[in-house]
Amino acid sequence: MGGKTSLLMLRMLMVLLFSGWISLWVLKPTEMWAKKWKQAEEKATKTVFNYNGLDFAVYTLPFLAFAMVGFVYLEVKSKREVIRRPEKKLIHDLHNPLVVSRNVGILTGFEILIVSVFIAFLSWTFYAHISNDFKKLEPIKSLKLNVKWQYKFFKVATRYGLLSEACLALLLLPILRGMAIFRILGIQFEVSVRYHIWLGTTMMLFATLHGVGTFFIWGIKHTVQDKMWRWQPTGRIYLAGEIALLAGLVMWMTSLPQIRRRHFEIFYYTHHLYIIFFVFLLFHLGDRHFYMVLPGVFLFVLDKVLQFVQSWPQTFILSARVLPCKAVELILPKDPKLHYSPGSVIFIKIPHISKLQWHSFSITSSCRVDKSSLSIMIKSEGWWTSALYNLILATRDGEADQMKCLPVAVEGPYGPKSANFQRYDSLVLVAGGIGITPFLSILQEIAATPSNAKHILPEQILLIYAVKKSQDISLLNPILSLIPTGQRSCLKLNIFVTREVQSDRRTLKELLDEGFQVQTINFDTRCSRNAAQEVESLPWMTAVIGLSSVIFLVFLTCFNLYIQPLVKNHGAKVPSSVTDLLLLCSFTIAIICSSLLAIFLRLKRMRKETPPFSGVLEKTAKPSSTQRDHTLVEHEIHFGGRPDFKELFRKFTKEIRGSNVGVFVCGPESMKESVALTCKPNSPAFRVDGEKSKLSVNFHSLNFTL
Repeated sequence: MGGKTSLLMLRMLMVLLFSGWISLWVLKPTEMWAKKWKQAEEKATKTVFNYNGLDFAVYTLPFLAFAMVGFVYLEVKSKREVIRRPEKKLIHDLHNPLVVSRNVGILTGFEILIVSVFIAFLSWTFYAHISNDFKKLEPIKSLKLNVKWQYKFFKVATRYGLLSEACLALLLLPILRGMAIFRILGIQFEVSVRYHIWLGTTMMLFATLHGVGTFFIWGIKHTVQDKMWRWQPTGRIYLAGEIALLAGLVMWMTSLPQIRRRHFEIFYYTHHLYIIFFVFLLFHLGDRHFYMVLPGVFLFVLDKVLQFVQSWPQTFILSARVLPCKAVELILPKDPKLHYSPGSVIFIKIPHISKLQWHSFSITSSCRVDKSSLSIMIKSEGWWTSALYNLILATRDGEADQMKCLPVAVEGPYGPKSANFQRYDSLVLVAGGIGITPFLSILQEIAATPSNAKHILPEQILLIYAVKKSQDISLLNPILSLIPTGQRSCLKLNIFVTREVQSDRRTLKELLDEGFQVQTINFDTRCSRNAAQEVESLPWMTAVIGLSSVIFLVFLTCFNLYIQPLVKNHGAKVPSSVTDLLLLCSFTIAIICSSLLAIFLRLKRMRKETPPFSGVLEKTAKPSSTQRDHTLVEHEIHFGGRPDFKELFRKFTKEIRGSNVGVFVCGPESMKESVALTCKPNSPAFRVDGEKSKLSVNFHSLNFTL
């Protein structure tokens, strides 16, 4: 009862804080708020906190408090036992796909609702500002805009900048890894990345309209040369805005799918222009506006600090298994205390290939099965993955003896990617190619669960796996020995080899013997004695956010104590860029102090709690050819066609009538869309003898490339 009360109180506090922060955005465009806020800032100017301390406390601190309370809520919730409860019909329908289109992808009812609310908010913000501007219709003396349409055009362009600012306030939240705010809503990192793309595109659209509209008015008045190179002492700094806009456009253009997929390095390195973007945006917006954007920036930088602390010092690769489908399975050492949920994601960096690039991969092993190691599956597709594959082959062939010790940096694990598969009575797992990786650890977790705890696991599992060639079936190698047979089997496996026909293979045994030739390469473990460590706890993150906020406010107050006497004694008008620098310096000092403390505590904990890796790796079971053949004979392998999801789901429905089903899909977009169409409400795939099934179907789309 105490746990339920605590969760309820934390939930109510989160709703209160978040509602208050949203209310500020809704009230800010109104004349009433502008008058009241001006009076509040005048009063605050007479105190040691000054107006900027008030801005931070009102505009920034509520969201940071929401994050802290949210992390405490997740920590308390994680200690409670998983209880299966059917969702209410409205909530259930909102989380299932309602729109499936190649142009917009898969949209759930929840996403459509949130997008609609956000569009309504942008419309309100634009209308409130423009209606107030048009009521005044005062000519702008600096531009000599005496013509009514010129004044209106300029105001519209200016207000587009405020819409861009609203998008920017949310832009960084979806890509937080350790300090993932979206986890509070039950949305995992790999799902929320799409929201970052949407917000970034919308932000750049409004920012471009803002810049082009302003330049157009300057052009009419022949003041482009005079205005665009100016660094004004007060007000908006035009040159800073132009630099920020240019940096934003470069980041946006290089993030388009055509460039990101074919030239990932260009996308990766140009995205680091965000540092230039935010610094110059601060000088353009001014500190008063930037405090509305600061929560996302604050959490993003702290998240980067967390990543650095967690990935240092480096670990190493224990061994690698080379699969016939041009894929490798890397085995990394981990601290036995490191526990993670099935389907979690880690980010790795291999300095020998690239000293800066981080790449995400799903963990394919279960911490229940492998206590001192974890594994990831990497298929050779892009430049980085091909370089790794060739490096492993060169080591195997003795061409790179100096690389027998291969160091690697690890971030994570972050998750769970499986979106709580324990909630469901039955599972349908749909994978294409390398998209099988998130499901390998789920199946290992289920196989390793003690018999007395089977009640918390799905009773029926349907795995639909589509591959182009039969050799790609070797990606199932980590789980083949764990698949139960006969009456003990709760897993039904359907494999589809789409680009081969059965006549190409004489017998199933020949296909398996050719497809599962796995070579193991062992690496030297003497280069490092460090194993992968667990990510910092949620209470630790809460403490870091609170400490950074306090340090920021303290140093901001100290700087105010220096500036205020300067204004009073000398009558000097402080340039706006100076107050912006005060914000930047206070922020930098707060981050440095938090980073040093985090590193100190991390090293102290490692020395006290974490023994160095012993170099001894537990032996895990590997499938024998006899066991493998017997296991797969009971399941179905189809050649020469793609899976018919409606028919497969209809057969599965007859076996599990009346249960709660979770459908997880990971693979190409076309596969996701086909499964989503099958899982839409009132789909004929879930009808038995023409009657609507009582199944509660929950659709989840996962990404294997971020």
